[in-house]
Amino acid sequence: MQLAPLYPILHRVLKPTFPKCLWAGDERIPEIALTFDDGPHPDYTPRLLDILDDYGVPASFFWLGACVNRAPAIAKAAYERGHWIGLHGYDHRAFPNLSPIDLKQSLQRTQAEIAAACQLAAEAVRDVRPPNGLFTPQTLRLLHQWNYRSVMWSVVPEDWVSPGIAIVINRILQQVRNGSIIVLHDGYTGGADVAEITKQLIPMLKQQGYHFVTINQLWKQGIFCE
Repeated sequence: MQLAPLYPILHRVLKPTFPKCLWAGDERIPEIALTFDDGPHPDYTPRLLDILDDYGVPASFFWLGACVNRAPAIAKAAYERGHWIGLHGYDHRAFPNLSPIDLKQSLQRTQAEIAAACQLAAEAVRDVRPPNGLFTPQTLRLLHQWNYRSVMWSVVPEDWVSPGIAIVINRILQQVRNGSIIVLHDGYTGGADVAEITKQLIPMLKQQGYHFVTINQLWKQGIFCE
């Protein structure tokens, strides 16, 4: 059973319930964020980066520490091209299943891998998206306590089950609006189509008048409580 129809409903319920998370940007401004989870992948991510370069579009990547460890040069390339980098845990284990100690170590290990690959300070990487969007109030309290920023989503086309490029694009176009945070995947699950999806999607969204920004730019709009 595909869950794509449920995500817009979940967004409407969860956004006001957990206001310290970044669920979307300002609905008055035609800015949207393209975000990609589960990478970097040795084949899918370089092709995606080329597409983003072709259109001059900044994106935000939420990386797994284990994948950065396997492909540090690709991680560095994404960072040097101006994309925003966030954390997705070290190995995609659900955050609520981890003890506080294990969760903190997972995030710190991922920060260390990104810092080493991209030659930046580990504390500069503080945006976190929970794997599979799974979290509890305790998870969010811990992230806030440790000075991380919790980033969620508003458009989830469920590309990881590979429903087809046209279906993914259609789901996005039906749901997108000002401030949308779109979630796609460039990892081992769902990443095979991500470059082509992005290649077709960007001009469609530009034609509708949307501008692309990073997650950090959405935070800077100042309408959220960190």
